[in-house]
Amino acid sequence: MESILLSQAVDILRQNCLKINETEMISVDEAAGRVLAQEIYAPIDQPPFPRSPLDGYALRSTDTEGASRETPVSLKVIDEVFAGGFCQSRVTEGCAVRIMTGAPVPEGADCIILQEDTDYGMETVNIYRALRHLQNYCFAGEDYKKGTLVMKPGMQLKAAEIGVIAGMGIERISVCRKLRALVMSTGSELVSPGKPLKPGQIYDSNLHMLLAQLRMWDIEVTAGTLMDDEPERACAFIRENAAHADIILTTGGVSVGKKDIMHDVLEILGAEKLFWKVRLKPGMPTLCGLYDGKLIIALSGNPYGAIANLHLLVRPVLAAMAGRTDLEIRSEAAVYDTGYPKRSPVTRYVRGVYKNGHVRSSGSNDSGVLASMIGCNCMIVIPAGTEKIEPGEKVKVVLL
Repeated sequence: MESILLSQAVDILRQNCLKINETEMISVDEAAGRVLAQEIYAPIDQPPFPRSPLDGYALRSTDTEGASRETPVSLKVIDEVFAGGFCQSRVTEGCAVRIMTGAPVPEGADCIILQEDTDYGMETVNIYRALRHLQNYCFAGEDYKKGTLVMKPGMQLKAAEIGVIAGMGIERISVCRKLRALVMSTGSELVSPGKPLKPGQIYDSNLHMLLAQLRMWDIEVTAGTLMDDEPERACAFIRENAAHADIILTTGGVSVGKKDIMHDVLEILGAEKLFWKVRLKPGMPTLCGLYDGKLIIALSGNPYGAIANLHLLVRPVLAAMAGRTDLEIRSEAAVYDTGYPKRSPVTRYVRGVYKNGHVRSSGSNDSGVLASMIGCNCMIVIPAGTEKIEPGEKVKVVLL
């Protein structure tokens, strides 16, 4: 099976992935990060009444003509209204109502004067400036009108969206259920953190790194395990847990060594092999198959290869499965301050730090090195066939 381009790999995975159409009703307070599954029409005007945007006095603009600090206009204060209250008095000629931010504008008033432009009078108030009709006046429905389509299905709900929904008085909404992932890190040399190391062993980082990133993407992990290099045991774990997952992700065991078990695992499971090897660095030996209608994406065991292809391959597939635009790959143009001296026969993704249109390498780009990912917020794209990139040249960066 020949290696394929990254774009081809993504297309194949998107064509074969499950589309998640299940929904659930949840409280708006539980909905942060979730994907909306319904249209939301405004059930009320927002605000539901004309309101004051500031502390001051509600009055008629015609009563302020010619007002200044040298020639103030004096008005009778007939009432006072706070946010949450309601003024029964009507503002007529020569009158004003003391008003606080958010309070309903009394009938008859067509503007609000800032209290700093008055003498703060209680029974009468001196007005020190002239106002226009509807100055400092918030209309009913200024934010949105009753019946307006405010949100569409497929939107990820962030703080602003949650605030708008709550501001409509809506308590429960329909959202897409979370994607569910099964995760397995393979390698007999790997040991879980907290256990003592024997000669030749290392602590596993990939499982915990993948679990952390998936949870940051609001993906539910149904099961995650560290697996030795025994194909039958790996198959048993997948068979036992696959029914509860939408996608199966593994790391390690994808190259051509005697202990690279994922080829055997796919064969034993009877999975359809979709491709093996993607023309990129890191993570070239990525292996993908289809088992029981679900994707198995077997990532490189090298830590940087695993996390890079989690973003480059898995992330766009998760976006397609859940209809989540927030998971789509985003890229920017940047000036490469440090440059890259090596030749790149295939497209290379170099870890970097991007800021204000400039990017620099963040340290070692060796696939087995993970510490240089600390503080990294992008991958710098070095096109296939590039001999080297001089400092100051323009490049594309994939944002993490």
